[in-house]
Amino acid sequence: MTKRQRNWVMASLLLASIMSGLDATIINTALPAIISDLHGIQYMGWIVAVFLLGMAVFSPLWGKLGDRIGNKKAFGLSILIFIVSSMIEGTAGNIWVFIIARTFMGIGAGGMGSIPYIILAQLYRNIHRRSQGLAYISAAWSGATIIGPLVGGWIVDTLSWHWVFYINLPIGIITILILNVFFKEQVEVVRTPFDYRGSVFLIIGLAFALMGIQLLGMVAWEWIVGLLLIGGVLLILFWKNEQRVNDPIIPTHLLKSSKLVKDLVIFALAWGGTISFSIYAPMWAQGLLAMTALVGGMTQIPGSIFDFVGSQLTHSFRRKIGDQNTITLALVIAFLAPLGMLCSKVNAGIGWICFFSIFYGFGVGVIFNILQIKVQQDVDHRDVGIATSVSYLIRILAQTFMSSIYGVIMNMALARGVRPTHGKITVAMMDKLSDSATVYELPAHLLPQMRMILHSGLQDIMLVSCGLLVIAIGYNLLKKTD
Repeated sequence: MTKRQRNWVMASLLLASIMSGLDATIINTALPAIISDLHGIQYMGWIVAVFLLGMAVFSPLWGKLGDRIGNKKAFGLSILIFIVSSMIEGTAGNIWVFIIARTFMGIGAGGMGSIPYIILAQLYRNIHRRSQGLAYISAAWSGATIIGPLVGGWIVDTLSWHWVFYINLPIGIITILILNVFFKEQVEVVRTPFDYRGSVFLIIGLAFALMGIQLLGMVAWEWIVGLLLIGGVLLILFWKNEQRVNDPIIPTHLLKSSKLVKDLVIFALAWGGTISFSIYAPMWAQGLLAMTALVGGMTQIPGSIFDFVGSQLTHSFRRKIGDQNTITLALVIAFLAPLGMLCSKVNAGIGWICFFSIFYGFGVGVIFNILQIKVQQDVDHRDVGIATSVSYLIRILAQTFMSSIYGVIMNMALARGVRPTHGKITVAMMDKLSDSATVYELPAHLLPQMRMILHSGLQDIMLVSCGLLVIAIGYNLLKKTD
């Protein structure tokens, strides 16, 4: 392709990233209106969970589909599923139609999240240009997630919640048109039969495993163990099946590469460790400092800016100090964010949180950029697509698992904190603490004690986060594969 064609294709990737980023946060603003209109407050958690399930369980299949029909068609199909599902969500008349559409929207999002990185490898063989492309996509997504709540709030207040889904239609259609006009791709025809049995094992196995993880702390342990066991058995059957078929969904030889395994392990540890800051820094601002949700969201802005800066500098770091040292440096910088929050007092100001957001964003920007490039370099060219999809799946699984674990840690800390008060403070009261609209309903004389309880839970979470990042640093230093 010419430089002009590559630039247009890059623009389509950025548009898709913006659309995905907007949806990631705009839905949170619209949820109260949606569940009120569709009478679905008891299903609120499922609205989030089914999207993540759809995105995770189908992500490896998108890479395999791209190998068969071409990444251009696969990416276009993922966008089409995303915007059609979005339209159905906007017109949904009951909560069940909405949840089903949300599931399919997650399936489309899985392709939109993984295929662009495969396309980047096709567009730019030059690692520096590819690294810049990764940085632009990351910045587009981060920027969209920042303005999402603002746009969502304005749309819900001015029009209705339905329009937060309708805005995806023009963006998606323009993206598909650009792809079809400017993306020129040569596709090698694959004649081996598709691994349908493996697909069923993988999809159902991941679905059961993720449901078990999502329900941690919400249902009896027997249900959790049962779901995880069923998921585990199906994933074992999937792996045995992959060893027998001619064209496996996830080639077993991938895990024979010590370099790739190292990349994936660090991806999991880094994503599991850093997700704590992005989830709980806004809660710190709202629950401990009585800030609004808007101000709480602003704690992520420095991180988004420095995520882009870190991505842009990754190539220079790699050239000067090598891959292993760059990864170590990035992990140490990211580690400073939860460490800073762990050492912060209950009255640490908003500026203090934004300061540590810089370390979070910079570290994550470098880690993501270098590991995504290494995943593609550490496999044969024929495996770039599936290796990229697997790395995307690993990040989602780590994020899902640790988000649930952090939730359990917080619930345990809250229960531990309210128990000595003998009913003066309840968990229901703690729920109101992080909402600026309801905090003033709480007894003023109990607020300092309630904030100490929340602070204790946040510190427990940051301690676990620090532990994961220390393990990642040690693992990177011990496993020398450069």
